[in-house]
Amino acid sequence: MRTALYPGTFDPITLGHLDVLERAAHLFDRVILVVAPNESKHPLFSTEERVALAEANLTHPRTEVRVCRGLMVDFAREVGAAALIRGLRAISDFEYEFQIAQMNRNLSEEVETLFLMPSERYFYSSSSILKQVARYTDRDTGLVPENVRQALAEKFADGRGLDHPPGEDA
Repeated sequence: MRTALYPGTFDPITLGHLDVLERAAHLFDRVILVVAPNESKHPLFSTEERVALAEANLTHPRTEVRVCRGLMVDFAREVGAAALIRGLRAISDFEYEFQIAQMNRNLSEEVETLFLMPSERYFYSSSSILKQVARYTDRDTGLVPENVRQALAEKFADGRGLDHPPGEDA
């Protein structure tokens, strides 16, 4: 069985992320969306919240959500994954993703990195931008699943997150 990992912070998961996941599910027998805690990004949602938001939106039977707190190539070996899936929206994403892919190759030549592009309707969206929109308006952008839109509204309804995100310990 060919397994791939789709790692990210997913703070929160977007329709663009889900589009890439669906594309990967057509290429592999099993795709694990891997939520990385990544405290350096000061996530708005806890790891557990991000996992729950992602799990609620899985539609393909060969996809699942897991958490990895270490190096992705080590986790790939642990679960027998042959590839890491990375989403690319624009040229600006490529330089950063290329560096990560090269380091992963240096650490483990058995694990390949595959770049997939989401549908063009998601090229300009990112979790960071969508959090900014949600912080100041309740407009439905059509770029996040409904459960994520509601979760964002709840996070910002009482002013939480306006000064700084609560992070993992909130």
